[in-house]
Order: sequence, then C-alpha cells, then structure tokens
Amino acid sequence: MLDIKFIKENKELIKEAARKKLSAFNIDELITADDERLKLVGETDSLRAKQNVASDAIMKADASGRDSLIEEMKVVKDELQKKEEELKEVMKKWQLLMLQVPNIPDMSVPEGKDDSENQEVKVWGDKPKFSFTPKSQLELFTNLKLVDFERGVKVAGFRGYFLKNEAVQLSFAIWQHALSLMVKDGFTPMLVPIVNHPETFMGTGYLPQGEDDLYKTQDGDFLAGTAEVPTMGFYMDEVIPKEHLPLKFVSFSPCYRREAGSHGKDTRGLIRLHEFYKVEQVVLCEASHEESVKWHEVLLANAEKLMQDLKIPYHVVVNCTGDLGQGQVKKYDIEAWVPSEGKYRETHSISYFHDFQTRRLNTKYKDTDGKTRFVHSLNGTLAATPRLIVSLVENYQQADGSILVPEVLRPYLGKDIIK
Repeated sequence: MLDIKFIKENKELIKEAARKKLSAFNIDELITADDERLKLVGETDSLRAKQNVASDAIMKADASGRDSLIEEMKVVKDELQKKEEELKEVMKKWQLLMLQVPNIPDMSVPEGKDDSENQEVKVWGDKPKFSFTPKSQLELFTNLKLVDFERGVKVAGFRGYFLKNEAVQLSFAIWQHALSLMVKDGFTPMLVPIVNHPETFMGTGYLPQGEDDLYKTQDGDFLAGTAEVPTMGFYMDEVIPKEHLPLKFVSFSPCYRREAGSHGKDTRGLIRLHEFYKVEQVVLCEASHEESVKWHEVLLANAEKLMQDLKIPYHVVVNCTGDLGQGQVKKYDIEAWVPSEGKYRETHSISYFHDFQTRRLNTKYKDTDGKTRFVHSLNGTLAATPRLIVSLVENYQQADGSILVPEVLRPYLGKDIIK
C-alpha cells in the first residue's frame, strides 16, 4: 500500500506504474473516492462538534429551554448517523481501491509484458556435456525409487507425491546446508506457523488479489504459500528500535499453493506442486532506497552462494515490469539448468518492496530524529524443494542412471552416489 498523499501528488507516476505492470487500476476512481471520504470526514467531525456543544447546552439549560435544545440535538444526531453510514460505505470503497494501487517499479526494471521479456544479467556454471541421452526427472526419480506419484495421487489427489529414500535425505541436506550458511551470516533462524490470519496475507499483498491461489481453513484463516507471510507478520503493529535494524531472518516452512491458473502446466514431475518446502530469507531495514538496493543484492548473493555450492548451472534474470507483482519494486529470478528440457527453470525469486508491505502491516521504526517511519522489506528464496532437486538430479546423472551426490551434501548423506 502506498501513502494516499504520495498517490495524489504523483498521479502520473502511479498511472505509469499501472501501465507498466499491466494493472487495470484506475487512479481517478481512487482520487474521487478519497475526495468524497475527506468531505464526509469533515462533515461528520463538524456534526460531532455540534452535538457536543448541544449536549453541554442541555446540561446547563433550565427546564423551560431544555426541550427545544433536545429537539435540535435530535436533528443533529439523525444527520450525523446518516453521514456516518455514508462514510462507512465510502471507506469500504476507498480501502478496496487503496489495496489495488501498484507499487512503482525501479527505473532499472526493464519494461515488458511477461516473463518472456525478462532480461538475463548473469550466467554461472558449465552446462553438463553427456555422452548419453540425459534422462528426465521422471525417469530418474522413478528408476531410483526416489518418489511415488501414483500413491501420492491416491492419498493427496492431483499433484500429490511421496518423496522416498535419498530424495528425502537430499531435501534435509539442502535445508541444513542452507540454514548453516545463513546462521553463519547472522540471520535469525525461525520455524514459522503456516496457518495465518487474513491480516498477514493482506499485509504482504497476497489478499485480496491472490485469494484463488490460497487454501482456506474452516475458520477463515489461510495456509501460506511461503514463509515470507508469517515472518512479515512477526512485527505487525510494532515499532522497532532503529538500532535493531536491519533484522535478518531465515525461515523454514511447508508451503501450500492451489496453483490456480496453471491448468495443464507441469502436471508431471516435481516442478509445480500444491505442497512443498522452502527456506526463505526476509530482511527488514531502514526506510532508504539505497539500503533496500544493497540488501536486495545481498539476498541474491546468498541464493547464488547456495547454487554455487551445489555446482548447479544457473542464470539470473531481472524481471520485467509485466512479470512483477503488485507490491514489488524489483525482482530477480534465479533459473537452474534442466538438461532434459534444454532450458533454465525458475528456482528462486528475490524481491524488494520499499514500505508497500509494512504500511499495510503497520510495522515501523523510530528514527534518530524521533519520527516513526515504515521499515522497508525484502524477501528471497534460499532453497525451494523438491523443485531444486529436479535440477540437481538431472545435472548430476550418470550414464548408468545413478546420480552423483554434490560434494557439499555428501557429509549429510554419508555417500557419494545414489544408485
């Protein structure tokens, strides 16, 4: 959410942001609603003041004048009630429109319509050269008894799966290695609740627009699709001492997404699932664009360090405007090489938001000048499994169908090869 004063003073900038992000948001509708809101606020305040004056007058009046004053106050009270009802309806409309305002992309973000126009900014690692036709993830997982899709569907339905044997060990090894990297770098590890109240989803921008992709409980709560949601809710409605910033978290959780709108995409294998796991980076820093940019690059470097430790070839793309979420100022994706498909597939997303999320969540800090400001927020994938294991097993496959274990993970598995 952006500040309404900023929105009204930068109308053309917001219009341009909506155009670049392919948003249907209508700023004129918001400004009209805000003008009406302010008018009604003024009218209700004026009527409340009249009511207070009348109440005082009634208390001081003698019996002969009290009846007429009571009648006058009744008229004011009725008018106030009417205006309060009007204000209530206008506020609903205003709040809904405020939740639709897109954040402004950074000037360095390329303009484009969708992910096909994202721009490559870095390539790392040599793609493996096989003396044989590389097998797909499905063949490797199935042949080595690392996953059972048939029983997964029987138990959990479409996109259900059971990870087995070394695939489970690989998952734990990746999580543990990722956690170790971040703890050494001063990040606070957290296991977070994944059933969250709607307020945290509203605050992080997943509601109201993304409700179709969320699982909902019978109590009206939702299951988060990333540990970003509860981690950002940790300081909701709090004022953080500036000396505590930046706050750096590495959070682990299961994740749940309905994958609404992805009908027919990646229906086989372990790329697009309803249930998976993530190690997520979250940073809260002071309200400075330079600080946000600095930490954005740090989160990217952390994710790259993990990929380089695993020696999985990847490239980094900067997302174009049409591939940014409503609240994102800038986003990088890391995409890992998948040999059987002959292309890179997204494994990480790293974004910064300025105060878009924290304004919704009411997360502030007290600056050295005594003023309270909204902190800036950033988040980024460190490891998402089992998606990451897809690239790992395909890049490390051998001619006999076995899979070499990345050197950095061998201490966790106690073996060099999966066969």
